[in-house]
Amino acid sequence: MDLQARLTSASIGCRGLIPTAIRVMMPFWLVCSWLAVPPCQTVAQSPPDLPGQEAEPSPQFQDPIRRLNDRLDALERENAAARAENARLESLLRGRLPDAKSGPPPEFAGSSAGQTPSSASTAPAEPGVATDSTPEATPACPSSLADKIFEALGTRYDNGFILVETPDKDRVPYKLWFNLFNQFRYINQELDSNTFTDHLGNVHPVDSRNDLNINRNLFYFQGFVFDPNLIFNAIIWSSNSVATIIQGGYIGYRFDEAFTLYAGYWGIPGSRTNTRDFMFLEGVERSMADNFFRPSFTQGVWAEGKLFDHLFYEVYVGNSLNTLNISTTKIDRNMVYSGSTWWEPLGDYGPPGAARMAFSDLEYHESPVVRIGTSVTGAREDRFSDLDQNTPDNSAVYNSDGVLFFSTGSLAPGVTVQLANYYMWAQDFGYKYRGFAFNAQYYFRWLNSFRADGPLPLSSTFDHGFEASAGYFVIPKTCEVYGRASVVFGQFRDSNEYAVGFNWHPWQNRGFRLIGEANHVESSPTNSIQTIYNSGMTGWNFVLQTQLYF
Repeated sequence: MDLQARLTSASIGCRGLIPTAIRVMMPFWLVCSWLAVPPCQTVAQSPPDLPGQEAEPSPQFQDPIRRLNDRLDALERENAAARAENARLESLLRGRLPDAKSGPPPEFAGSSAGQTPSSASTAPAEPGVATDSTPEATPACPSSLADKIFEALGTRYDNGFILVETPDKDRVPYKLWFNLFNQFRYINQELDSNTFTDHLGNVHPVDSRNDLNINRNLFYFQGFVFDPNLIFNAIIWSSNSVATIIQGGYIGYRFDEAFTLYAGYWGIPGSRTNTRDFMFLEGVERSMADNFFRPSFTQGVWAEGKLFDHLFYEVYVGNSLNTLNISTTKIDRNMVYSGSTWWEPLGDYGPPGAARMAFSDLEYHESPVVRIGTSVTGAREDRFSDLDQNTPDNSAVYNSDGVLFFSTGSLAPGVTVQLANYYMWAQDFGYKYRGFAFNAQYYFRWLNSFRADGPLPLSSTFDHGFEASAGYFVIPKTCEVYGRASVVFGQFRDSNEYAVGFNWHPWQNRGFRLIGEANHVESSPTNSIQTIYNSGMTGWNFVLQTQLYF
């Protein structure tokens, strides 16, 4: 094969490995090689070509041509190696990344998505031979680079996107991954009245809503460092509903399956929805009763683990029922104490991880599973504000008529409660089987030992109530219809709610869902802009919500 033919073949085969500049500069290279002969040197003339015989190159051209031939041989070998590497990476990529129609990776917590496409053969492709994994028309170098990028992306997900991971786990173990929870909501409230009257006859306004908002946006950075058992979590929590950004998180050490110790900012486990499942309820929000009775979030230390087969626990000691927006200068010396235990005798109620308490049966259990649990909480609560301020900083406790307990005049005209004991006991039950799920919880709450700046007509209050929900996947693992209700039997007023709605999981996993709900409330005893409940409201809530978690 002559020089020009070999150049043409190598150019087509390499698909970009030989830059155009080489082919353009080659004639100049030959000319320069010829001009490099000393001027006084006599150049031997080669004899004329004989018919049918190739001309022998002159001696001054033999070395450059030999070097070019060697270079072309090397480039052809590099091209063959690049094609083989391309075939290997594409085969690996097909085995690790999901098909576009199959949705997010199956590693999502609680994922039940279909299986990823089967891996292609990883055998290297022959140079110049087209295979299913390396079409001949695909440029070798660009595809190889793209495959390496996609391979890196596909292998960087494991219950979250892995940001940093040690190359040597024995020498310096560390790992950092990222999770996101986003809740976008449209809410339209059609209320019977824009006011309500409390048990003392005072009239209060009720706000009616019709808005779009990012109700919750949580960034989770978590992992381990120095030791796989030394774990950490950093949370950035924000809400457009309340125009607030809060930073939280914890550090912990996992001694064994029965005992992991934490310190930081976390939910008080006085209600089942505070044990890591508020993202995976059947409805758009925690129920009215749950919001009324449950504790909230604070700084503290806690431990959790698995004691016996399918028996779990969590115990907590912290500052107060809720210190999300309370500075440490206002927090008193009293503590909150809380604990929860639950038993899953027939197997795991939910998938491991964040969705372990998930209410719906997206996983479609072929055998029934149940969860039986109980939670207790006790605290000596302070209003966190001076008595001359009508509105307290402590917004964790409400009377059953919808009035903030520590506000001035909540129990008697002109009287402010500074301190009170809070006790709550809850029992919960859950059942799942073949796409059907039922969850219920009953609450008891006592408030007593009041310290106030004036006489009060009573020394304690007692409220109790329940929540219940039932859902069924009419399209397995995709579309669930549900109904839910909650009731508060209060010291000053009874309240109730009922709702119907749907959950649509287009990728058949817990990573994304669309929720629609119609909810009717009668005399709400609780208030929070982040929820759908306003104190004293009576009327309808129509909510459409998207929820993303990875």
